[in-house]
Amino acid sequence: MPKEKPHLNLVFIGHVDHGKSTTVGRLFYDLGLVDQRKLEELRKEAEEKGKAGFEFAYVMDKLKEERERGITIDVAYRDFETPKYHFTIIDAPGHVDFIKNMITGAAQADAAVLVVAATEGVQPQTREHAILAKTLGINQLIVAINKMDMVNYDQKKFEEVKSEVEKILKGFGYDISKVVFIPISALKGDNVVKKSENMPWYNGPTLYEALDKLEEPPRPIDKPLRIPIQDVYTIKGVGTVPVGRVESGVLKVGDKVLFMPVNKTAEVKSIEMHHEPLQEAKPGDNVGFNVKGVGKDDIKRGDVASHPDNPATVATRFKARIVVLNHPTAITVGYTP
Repeated sequence: MPKEKPHLNLVFIGHVDHGKSTTVGRLFYDLGLVDQRKLEELRKEAEEKGKAGFEFAYVMDKLKEERERGITIDVAYRDFETPKYHFTIIDAPGHVDFIKNMITGAAQADAAVLVVAATEGVQPQTREHAILAKTLGINQLIVAINKMDMVNYDQKKFEEVKSEVEKILKGFGYDISKVVFIPISALKGDNVVKKSENMPWYNGPTLYEALDKLEEPPRPIDKPLRIPIQDVYTIKGVGTVPVGRVESGVLKVGDKVLFMPVNKTAEVKSIEMHHEPLQEAKPGDNVGFNVKGVGKDDIKRGDVASHPDNPATVATRFKARIVVLNHPTAITVGYTP
């Protein structure tokens, strides 16, 4: 895919079963990125597993366990384009058991879509994901109030849930005037890409239109190279491939990189984003890069890649602002999250 358009990372967050993966699947289907034959295959698979209606979610949920349980467990990545942007979509798990995986996904995002079911309104992971997104510095938020088909496309119900969500977002420090609320039905396709005929009372943007109106965050291209490593793979016939998001600076094919704190140096042989080769990667790009000189066991998640002439600083102590979620009313000596 050509890279002329600015690149944005977008995470879908929200409570389990509120329709995050289904919303993403519908978006891809309506944009023509999933063909009818593939969707029919997924529909059949969903019905066989007793998960009728999950075919759109299956577009993103790849793991066998995810399909059988009907929930997203790990973080999934796909990309698509709007007239203005090239997006990487990060579909984060909503289940409480997989909150660490959700943080992993959200930490890489420039903007978030918070999916809230009109049938249930604000739930525990709605709150938790919203505060995590804010804590991780995601200030651009779109709220998709989903499952409107299950409440008869009722405006009153939409306003009720919207008011509930506004209240919690205000409490977390979001500027509500900049948050877009969209009534959608991911399963039926209302207001995802196509304007809904079932909600004539709504005259705002579709989800697709709202995504195109997001602002591109500043990209620290002139700062030293920093890539926090997300994962490391050994790919047959290729070699060691660390994966991560470029936070600052530029990574080029042929560069020498230094991984800290392990103090291992390697040479960049190739760079890819969404299986497309790149000559260079810039801030905001989620890339895999093949390196020569280190093995998979030499580096791990949390290490930082930098250029040897300006290495990432290693510290044994640092000051932190800690946000504790789901804590007891009082935090006493001996408490651990």
